Amino acid sequence: MSTPTIASPLEQTPERILRHLEWHVVRRLDGLLQGNYRSLFHGHGLDFAELREYQHGDDIRYIDWNVTARLDAPYIRSYLEERDVPAWFLVDLSPSVDFGGKRQRTIELVAVLARLLNRLGNRTGAMFYDGRALRVTPLGSGRAHILRLINDLLSYPRPARAPFTDLTPLFTTALAAFKRRSLAFVISDFISAPGWEQALSRLNQRHEVLVIRLWDPQEVELPELGLVVMEDAETGEQIVVDTSDRSLRRRFEEAARQREAALNVAFKRAAVDVLAISTTEDLVGALAGFAARRQYRRR
Repeated sequence: MSTPTIASPLEQTPERILRHLEWHVVRRLDGLLQGNYRSLFHGHGLDFAELREYQHGDDIRYIDWNVTARLDAPYIRSYLEERDVPAWFLVDLSPSVDFGGKRQRTIELVAVLARLLNRLGNRTGAMFYDGRALRVTPLGSGRAHILRLINDLLSYPRPARAPFTDLTPLFTTALAAFKRRSLAFVISDFISAPGWEQALSRLNQRHEVLVIRLWDPQEVELPELGLVVMEDAETGEQIVVDTSDRSLRRRFEEAARQREAALNVAFKRAAVDVLAISTTEDLVGALAGFAARRQYRRR
């Protein structure tokens, strides 16, 4: 079951988008996760608060067995409450994100995640990066703030064609700007100049980073449509190709596999959790599955 699409661009308003997602996505996620969003938002990266004696109802996964053995009584490590952790969206709005439905999926993800975080009491903010300039929506809370985030995404100007995007400045800026430990959602297609994984790794060492990589099926498989004009989403360069050429389609698919492999290596070097989600995938299933995998790894 796929997520119903948002209204056409002419009909999109922040309020309509949020209501649509609350009904079709947030409500279904509530049913699947039963309000337990820790597995989706938080791992073990929260700030340590104190060591205290175990109390009935505490999560036994946080028992400190070394201290328990020394004191002959169960002790548990507690962490700062999730609501005390600011959450930031680091959003890639470079030209390649306009391909297919990636920009619409970006809006959906920011709106849904901000809505869920708002329920938990977390303040949210955003950094929007178009490959050249970076804009910031400060931390805030409440429904009006979520509507502001959606509006900022809708009104963000389409970037002019530019040299190949480099995501490194987005991560280095975030690292310098975040003054306290934060939860950072990186939403990008990662069509970027290489080398960004070093900056992402440094960000991940000081904050809890969750990467959401967007992709469109047309980026990995070339349909047989005869002669078509293909355009580089980043630079605007155009070429005419014959998509009925089987060898061309095989080379296209092999190049896509190589890009995927290179990305996986880079994510592994950065040691980040990654959710790869397509523009046609059911958003509820993707988020619920990601939460289940994170919860399983923590056991």
